[in-house]
This record gives sequence, C-alpha cells and structure tokens, in this order.
Amino acid sequence: MMLRHLPELAQAVQRNCDISDARHAGDYGMCTFLLKMREYYRWENELPFGRALPKDELGEWLKSREQSWQDIEESQFEPLPLGAGALDPFEAAAANRELLPQGGVYGAGYGRMGKPVFFLGVLERIEEREGLTICVSSCEYARELAAPPAMLQGRTVFLRLESVRRYLWERIEEWQWRKQGGAMARVLAGYDFIADPERALSRMAENETESMILHEIGEARAGDLLGAAWGEMALAASATRAEIAMRAVRDLLADCLSTLPALLERGNAPALHFHFATFDALRRQLFPQALEAYEDYARSGSAERLWRAVREGRERWLETSRRLLALTPAEREAALEALLPPPAPRAS
Repeated sequence: MMLRHLPELAQAVQRNCDISDARHAGDYGMCTFLLKMREYYRWENELPFGRALPKDELGEWLKSREQSWQDIEESQFEPLPLGAGALDPFEAAAANRELLPQGGVYGAGYGRMGKPVFFLGVLERIEEREGLTICVSSCEYARELAAPPAMLQGRTVFLRLESVRRYLWERIEEWQWRKQGGAMARVLAGYDFIADPERALSRMAENETESMILHEIGEARAGDLLGAAWGEMALAASATRAEIAMRAVRDLLADCLSTLPALLERGNAPALHFHFATFDALRRQLFPQALEAYEDYARSGSAERLWRAVREGRERWLETSRRLLALTPAEREAALEALLPPPAPRAS
C-alpha cells in the first residue's frame, strides 16, 4: 500500500477508535470485555496467536488503557487528514474514493449498541456479488475494540481478513477455557486444530470468510424485503435493549435467507458446525428449533430436519420483522423486551 499521509491518517483513525472504546467499553459483559481486551493487546503488540500472554504486562496495560479512556471519553472525533482536505470520519465512501486507488480501505459506521466502528487497512481485493461491492482488507493499521469481521454499509460489505482470524481465535480461546464439547469440539476436530493450530486457523479463516460474506448478503436481502422503515426503526432503538432483540431477529432472517441454505447446498459441515458453535444465547432462546435440527444433523448426518427448520425460519422471521414494523413504538418496545433475558452485569 502506498497511501499518502499514512502516519497522520492512521493516527487520526486510531484516535477515533480510542474515543469510541472510551465511550462504549461498559457495553460488554465482563467475560466478553476481557476476551476482547486480551485479543486487542495481542493485536497492538503484534503477538502470534499461540503465544501465552504475559499476565503482569497485560494487567498493567489494561489499567493504563482504562485510565486513558477516562481522559478522552468526552473528546470529539477527529477529521481524517486526506489529500482533498479534512473529512468527517463517518464519510467512508468519500474517504475510499481517495484510498482505494492507493491500495487502502477505510471503514466507518455504527455497530451494536450504537458503538462507532472505524478501521484502516490494506485493500486485498474487491468483489461484486448480488449487486454488492465487497471490499476485502488484510493488515489493519487502526481498529477499535469490537473490530467486527464483516459489516454491511449501504451496498458495500467490508470484510476484514485480519479481524476474521482474530475473531476466530477469540472463539477458540473461549472454548478452550470452558471445554464444553459440542459444536466447537466438532469444528476443531474437523480442522485438526490439535496437530497444527496455525494451519488449521488459516483453513478455518478461509472457510468462515465465505460464511461471513453469505451472512452480509442475507442482510442485504433482508433489507430489500423490509425496506427503509426497518433501518429507521433500528436507528430509533440504537443503544437500547430493544436493539439487541432487533439485531437477533434480523440476523436469524439473514441466515435463513442466505447463510444456512448456501452452507447446506454446499455440504459445508465445518462451517455449519461453527455457525451453531457461535449460536449465542438469545438466538438459542428465539430459535431452539434450528439448534435441535442441527443436533439431529450432527448425530445422524441427515440435513433434512435442518433444511426444514431453515425454510420455516425464513417465513417466521420475515413475518416477525414485518409484524414489528406494523406496531406502534410503545407496542414494539414491549414486544422486543419480551424477547430478551434479564440484563447481564456490565464491565466497569
């Protein structure tokens, strides 16, 4: 990458990432927060995945980072220093008109609970699929704590290969702490993770990259079916508990529209195992039929029941989404709250 003003640009983007983290670190449950901070430390210090993290240094870094967040929590986001002049940090499309020809890619948007998400990376390639532009990046010069591996912004998907690998390692590390067997054990056995972790992680990342693209395609299809009203409703619910339920419903619809049908058609067992290994508590609660159908698939090798759950889920979650759109704001808030478990303790 031959980006002009790279040091200044990376510094500005990282500053905005730090401000976002300062404002939203408390949005995570404690276990999730600690896992993300461990991986953030690994990224910042360029440590290989298999290396044990130094406990004392990690503890001091964590204290220092939390102190620095207190100092900048009320700061304003900085403009991007680009060749055409200072640019609002949320104007990703305008930034990329300058950066993409130089081999760079910039992402900006809002993630879960209204958290601003920024990153700056090296452009790997650009693809066109189903009317979507997919910008695939590799090495990242700046990122924030959440670092979502894939995001749909308008008709552009930002797919971050470095964040894909780090996300996968987080999930593997979390499983290794708990050792609960199940779907993740099937994932690691399928990739022969014990014998060669680095090679297994590379194969896993390549496979899961496609799954993430399929999910974002599903998000775009869901958006086409639901129209602009869903985005307006989601914006109104931003940074509330209702947003969590809305995202879960939309994720289930997207996966029934795209991810799961494609994985089943291709017979991609490792990706199906990983999908259900990361089927979080809320989706398990909302769609137990899919999890039960997957367990039947894992036992019997027959995908018939899982296919049926996907077809039924597609109709169910589209109907649920449209029903939510038809409610008044007060009715919708009550309906979404009823889908959620009690609040979990947050990181301090």
